[in-house]
Amino acid sequence: MSALRRLDPEFAHNLSLRALRLGLVGSDTTPDDPILATQGFGRTLSNPIGLAAGFDKNAYAVTALGRLGFGFVEVGTVTPRPQPGNPRPRLFRLAEDKAVINRMGFNNAGLDAYIANLKQADRRTLVLGANVGINKDGADPEKDYPALIKAVAPYVDYITINISSPNTPGLRDLQSEERLAAILSGISSPKPVYVKIAPDLSEDGLEAVVSVVVEHNVTGLIISNTTIARPDTLHSPLKRETGGLSGAPLFAPSTAMLARAYRLAGKRLEFIGAGGVFAATDVLAKLLAGASLVQIYSGFAYQGPGMLPKLKTELGALLRERGFSHVSEAVGAGL
Repeated sequence: MSALRRLDPEFAHNLSLRALRLGLVGSDTTPDDPILATQGFGRTLSNPIGLAAGFDKNAYAVTALGRLGFGFVEVGTVTPRPQPGNPRPRLFRLAEDKAVINRMGFNNAGLDAYIANLKQADRRTLVLGANVGINKDGADPEKDYPALIKAVAPYVDYITINISSPNTPGLRDLQSEERLAAILSGISSPKPVYVKIAPDLSEDGLEAVVSVVVEHNVTGLIISNTTIARPDTLHSPLKRETGGLSGAPLFAPSTAMLARAYRLAGKRLEFIGAGGVFAATDVLAKLLAGASLVQIYSGFAYQGPGMLPKLKTELGALLRERGFSHVSEAVGAGL
């Protein structure tokens, strides 16, 4: 990991994916602590910790990722047509802040290549999600999202609608009540559907999103995507780069938004907590704030696959210290 951190961030990321694809990273065959087993997406998950979308946009190394010990893996964001994304450099490590800024711009090989990779994935034990988005140019969200969902549904366990990346012009406007309702009204899916939202939504905006997704029988929300905010606590000179900020500085605002959404929706929605998870205490905080499942990304990028066994071992211990006999008992217990 220290060697990778000396390389250009995007080059290091692509090198990691290639190593995974070639089977050079290994696997975690240690059984998970039974206290961590939970239900999600109509499946039994061995633990509630998943990999967030963005790490493997094209489902290129999905089988290898599934062997690292995640409870579930989400791949994408995929768009209908291939697109190169924004000009480089577009990925920045803020090491002093345990953070990342990206303005990748949904760079991916397109739906056909994505599905071809999904078809090759070893699904015997892998719980898999697809994250779908729209192209920068020529998009028709009300048609594109339903078509994407229909195309990927046979190959995954759940689907996430990404309407919250800050790196596609106009995308976040789809979080408005009217636009989101128009998109969701055209969706019919045999698999659970989640909507991933931005941590920068106002309180009124969040209330509107919760109301719309409940009305349209969406399974749940992923809270949250990256933020366009730049906290005063950031130290890295790279903080001035444009794009979405993720990592440790996102933990507090994303967890606060998660708790607000849980209070608004209660049991009417299921929540996946994402943003700034680096330690087992962070996972537990997301669970206590209402998340049934938790995703990691920046922490995984900084710490590598060794992060997972440590997270799971320490989470099991924390749950027992709190008097929980099962991870599901912690969901919303802090509110």
